[in-house]
Amino acid sequence: MDFNHTSVLLEETIEQLRVKPDGIYVDGTLGGGGHALEICKRLTGGGRLIGIDQDADAVEAAGKRLKDYEDRVTIVRDNYSGMKKVLEGLDIRRVDGIVLDLGVSSFQLDTPKRGFTYRDESAPLDMRMDDRQTLTAKEIVNTYREEELCRIIRDYGEERFAKNIARRIAEARKERPIETAGDLNALICAAIPKKARASGGHPSKRTFQALRIELNRELEVLEKSLDGMIGLLNDGGRICIITFHSLEDRIVKSTFKKNENPCTCPSSFPICVCGKQPRGHAAVRKPILPSEREIEQNKRSKSAKLRVFEREIKEIQQSGVYGYGQE
Repeated sequence: MDFNHTSVLLEETIEQLRVKPDGIYVDGTLGGGGHALEICKRLTGGGRLIGIDQDADAVEAAGKRLKDYEDRVTIVRDNYSGMKKVLEGLDIRRVDGIVLDLGVSSFQLDTPKRGFTYRDESAPLDMRMDDRQTLTAKEIVNTYREEELCRIIRDYGEERFAKNIARRIAEARKERPIETAGDLNALICAAIPKKARASGGHPSKRTFQALRIELNRELEVLEKSLDGMIGLLNDGGRICIITFHSLEDRIVKSTFKKNENPCTCPSSFPICVCGKQPRGHAAVRKPILPSEREIEQNKRSKSAKLRVFEREIKEIQQSGVYGYGQE
């Protein structure tokens, strides 16, 4: 099966990235290479693209798609949380732009054996973005404590019937393991009142999303990586992040705000004494959303939001270093 994936907010992202012909750019969620391809087309002056993805299928597909630009592309199989180490291995200290297109790809959703889908009853409960890890969604469903399952489904899936679903799962697995999407769908449907199932899309959508986020540590990785990625940017460099989940967007928004105004001094202080310097600013004050036309063409783009941060490196007179003291 081909790695089919329609890049969301493609034109808007490339416009905000402001690609320089001789710049160095990183696509931290390479996927099928949609954003990367448009960046490569603009690297006409000796520029370079580093593509990172933990999914072996994505790495293979992107390599084929970017073959005509192999003189300016380096693809590495890794999680974007390892971006700094990847760049150090390539003797790169700073870059001119970073792109993250978070969430799950159309290929992953539409390939039953990957286990992300709730639409194929026979699909295994896998959901690994990196098949080198051993933990799968099946293990989570069958071994996590009921209270922990409830927390995951409630917090990551924003599912109001999380407690009912977790209880059904805990009861059912006493009899036999929960193996497939069909097994889990039946339990979810039984836990949600019929009236509630009649609206809001497929009743399993939120629970499957929650399990995927927990398994792949998506929110944890994002929260721990953002500051470091901002620190990798050159002066004037930009990081463009596309989110599909309210919790992801909240993390991005909060991190950008903290980097724009990091001062922790009480408001009553006449001057800043904490020494924490701004690292840049949000390049767009409100998230960029897909157009109605894009949503019509790709319904999966409906929840997408693009936020952009621009780095500004200011020398601190007292210490002679850049930005935060370690940089």
